[in-house]
Amino acid sequence: MLRTERRGDVLVLTLDRPERLNAAPPALFDAIRAALAERGDARAVLIAGEGRAFCSGADISGGDVGPDTAHRALVDHYNPVMLALADLPIPVVSAVRGAAAGIGCSLALAADFCVASESAYFLHAFVNIGMVPDGGASWMLPRLIGRARAAEMMMLGERVGAAKALDWGMVHKVVADDALDAEAWALAERLAAGPSVALGLMRRALHAGFDSDYATALAREAQDQRSARATLDGEEGGRAFFEKRPPRFLGR
Repeated sequence: MLRTERRGDVLVLTLDRPERLNAAPPALFDAIRAALAERGDARAVLIAGEGRAFCSGADISGGDVGPDTAHRALVDHYNPVMLALADLPIPVVSAVRGAAAGIGCSLALAADFCVASESAYFLHAFVNIGMVPDGGASWMLPRLIGRARAAEMMMLGERVGAAKALDWGMVHKVVADDALDAEAWALAERLAAGPSVALGLMRRALHAGFDSDYATALAREAQDQRSARATLDGEEGGRAFFEKRPPRFLGR
């Protein structure tokens, strides 16, 4: 259901239900949460889907989609993964081929960098079944693409193809389908070779910056700068600058 692989400093998580377009039952998100918690000293995470889709949405077994079941699935299984991703101190890359729908759309866009193939599309079609987007979509989409476009995605429930997603600033890059795996891997590997503590501080600042005032952001940057400079990578970056050579970061 979830393939977990450590490739160098990158933790690779692959949703592996291609026969269901990687529709995600609660147990699959539980597995993602466990893998993130047990990541060890990984310095980046890459999330992908097996086959022709990234994730076609939630899959609540038994066909029971009553109010209490949906609420319980979100509170106990899906939402904790979204919070765990937001709290990670290392960068996250998603590789999207085909459908990223519902909770799959939220999962893909929770990454710092979403690399999409030309066949990718992003969809919150809950309006068509009288429900609402979840997985943090109502918080995430307006911040990524603005209120008007978020309303278009949520209230009209239409697909946003890869080209439009790139134009809207929803994704980092669009590549040919057969180049997706290599492009996403190269980006994850590059991030994993970076100054991990500083990158984690950047992630935290980006999330906090949505909801803090300017003075608070300035104060946070000053504190983060002190924290980053005190790391081994901060020292190495300074030496490399003065020695006019590329830095060799160790993630510490």
